[in-house]
Amino acid sequence: MEARLNLLSSPVVAKAFKHIASASKVIISESTLPSTTQDLVMLRASQINGCGFCTDMHTKDAAHAGETSVRINLVAAWREAKVFTDAERAALELTEQGTRIADAAGGVTDEAWANAAKHYDEDQLAALVSLIALINAANRLNVIVQQPAGDYKPGQFG
Repeated sequence: MEARLNLLSSPVVAKAFKHIASASKVIISESTLPSTTQDLVMLRASQINGCGFCTDMHTKDAAHAGETSVRINLVAAWREAKVFTDAERAALELTEQGTRIADAAGGVTDEAWANAAKHYDEDQLAALVSLIALINAANRLNVIVQQPAGDYKPGQFG
């Protein structure tokens, strides 16, 4: 499988990706949102959006960071899994609702927001919302061009 467009060779897309990556690095390095939660959120949004490239990347990065294979494998079925904390479950719910905006008449429910707010402070919530938006943008770029998955190496993009 070949991508429809080489995202990194296009000056416009490469520049956009650099901004997305820069914004993501701010969240990763400057936020107190737990890195484990960040990994779970990026993986779950990528699964929902059918982004093979990002699912491959975030699965491998999470494993490289020490996440267990059980937890990685159960992200897609997190509601039925006992391996996630209440805070992680709240973040995953917010991720699902924030990713499936078109599927929900009112977007993110007040209940999902209130549950996340019980576990995360305002800065962490801001990081979580920003991360959900950014991973959705990256997913859409990769899905549109059919970016192939499987070759990613942990830490490949810095």
